[in-house]
Amino acid sequence: MNDEMAFNKSMAESQLYQIADPIEPVKAGAIKMACRDVNVFYAEKQALFDVNLDIKRNSITSLIGPSGCGKSTFLRCLNRMNDTISICKVTGNLRIDGSDIYDPELDVVELRARVGMVFQKPNPFPKSIFENVAYGPRIHGLTSNNAELEELVMDCLERAGLINEVKDRVHEAGTGLSGGQQQRLCIARAIATRPEVILMDEPCSSLDPIATAKIEELMEDLKENYTIVIVTHSMQQAARVSQRTAFFHLGKLVEEGETNTIFTTPKDERTRDYITGRFG
Repeated sequence: MNDEMAFNKSMAESQLYQIADPIEPVKAGAIKMACRDVNVFYAEKQALFDVNLDIKRNSITSLIGPSGCGKSTFLRCLNRMNDTISICKVTGNLRIDGSDIYDPELDVVELRARVGMVFQKPNPFPKSIFENVAYGPRIHGLTSNNAELEELVMDCLERAGLINEVKDRVHEAGTGLSGGQQQRLCIARAIATRPEVILMDEPCSSLDPIATAKIEELMEDLKENYTIVIVTHSMQQAARVSQRTAFFHLGKLVEEGETNTIFTTPKDERTRDYITGRFG
């Protein structure tokens, strides 16, 4: 059996890849973030090479690839988290709604309010559940009084699918929640600053299957109002939740497109080999 036949047989027999519902064909004005010729260097070592990728509005884009391929590095370019690494240098053109993310005049704090981030491990502040969510709106002046702030916090907890579990203990420590609840609290905290884009760096890697399923359901709901980019090592998760998928290998963007296409008829042999488990 040749490689082509083996690949088709593998995909036909496997039920692991439950493809997310496809979105409508993207129109010209539907690009939320546009990235062109993005290169990233850590001192003398180059981590990303000439990456070109469009992030579509109100959809979920998965970044997949083996460890060390550059997907998390690319994700951190989208809200300039790489700025916190002194030896890191980013070149190229990255824009959100046409505005240059790396414009020297740009307020980075404001950018990170527009492009929120959820990290691999839940990292609630050592504060109450309420104060975890209220922190961002307070420092950005998003509410004018306590009543508005409380309404915003409760709304975010509800959007994060957490309100029924914590409504009677919002003034207890966020660190006392389970791992899955803590991650949803971090999502509530991220959306409290009214972002337009949410970046998620392997948000389910430390969670059990039940908690993972809740986060995936939440992502599906959130994409109605937010643009989501997720880094994941789980190809099953990428297939379930995302409408578009980008495959990275050795710092290069090998292939990107609709998730259904990437997982069933990839154009590049490296993508095919990764999806079928021949490497990675």
